[in-house]
Amino acid sequence: MAVSPASQSPGPSPWWSPSVHADRRPFLLARGRISAAIRVMLEEDGFIEVETPALQVSPGNEAHLHAFATDLVAPDGTRHRLYLRTSPEFAAKKLLAAGEERIFEFARVFRNRERGMAHHPEFTMLEWYRAGAPYIRLMDDCARILACAAAAGGVTAFAWRGRSCDPFAAPERLTLEEAFQRHAGIALAGVLPGPGERPDPKPFAEVAAARGIRTAPDDTWADIFSRVLVEKIEPELGVGRPTLLCDYPVSEAALARPKPEDPRFAERFELYACGLELANGFGELTDAVEQRRRFEEEMDEKERLYGERYPLDADFLAALAAMPAASGCALGFDRLAVLASGARRIEDVLWAPVG
Repeated sequence: MAVSPASQSPGPSPWWSPSVHADRRPFLLARGRISAAIRVMLEEDGFIEVETPALQVSPGNEAHLHAFATDLVAPDGTRHRLYLRTSPEFAAKKLLAAGEERIFEFARVFRNRERGMAHHPEFTMLEWYRAGAPYIRLMDDCARILACAAAAGGVTAFAWRGRSCDPFAAPERLTLEEAFQRHAGIALAGVLPGPGERPDPKPFAEVAAARGIRTAPDDTWADIFSRVLVEKIEPELGVGRPTLLCDYPVSEAALARPKPEDPRFAERFELYACGLELANGFGELTDAVEQRRRFEEEMDEKERLYGERYPLDADFLAALAAMPAASGCALGFDRLAVLASGARRIEDVLWAPVG
């Protein structure tokens, strides 16, 4: 029997309805206090706030990042494909090549195929860079930002999906090797490819399957690594106090430089609180030839999986060769605002969510 429109159950009220907005408004006001406090903290440390364009020649060259595409129409009618950025990274590194030394941006970024409690297709990324600084310096920055955000948001603890975290506590520093052993019972060194070796997924798949991780015959090494990380490790991170998960396999750090003492691993870390990933930091790769090779490898994988590839930004690669040694970090500001305001989901801290 057909159901008349009048008898259908109404959907949830839109975000602009006065009652819904009234519920969200305390979180939105907290968001403003948090961003203002972080700006002051960074500026007092000698950082300059910059603004870079959302439209880019390339949105980024990581296999599993999906961008929004558009066309720039020139006055003569010719069309040029551009993309909404997935990160301000390429433009920020060009500014480092130009001579800036400490910069940050609250950047609007865009990622397709992403929406949920902790994901939104348009969101704000706080990204900052230090020229001449080791990547462990950014770990200290992360700890300060968490405490700053919590104080500005008016909370004494972060909470998310049944987990809690003290944002004022010194973060635990945990290597990937330690995390795999502790939370998955896997000796990562035993399945890790050597420098320059092509990762072989078969030994990894056997070990992972023995630990209850579902695998498939066409899984790559990276697929298995990601599945172990998501299913076994991430839920245990940042519980009680923040976690800095560091020293990723170099194959899982496309924009980071290898660690000098062990080139199997890269100068990459991620920040977690309440099992939620908040930030991703690197000791930045400045070898343009190696960066091009990694990007091409990533785009080959993207084409294999999704049937598309994004162009490489030749201007970025040229700037990379002139860029000084530096470290950078990207933090999902909306996620931080959720934790630091006591909100329930990411749309609680967005003034106007995407329709």
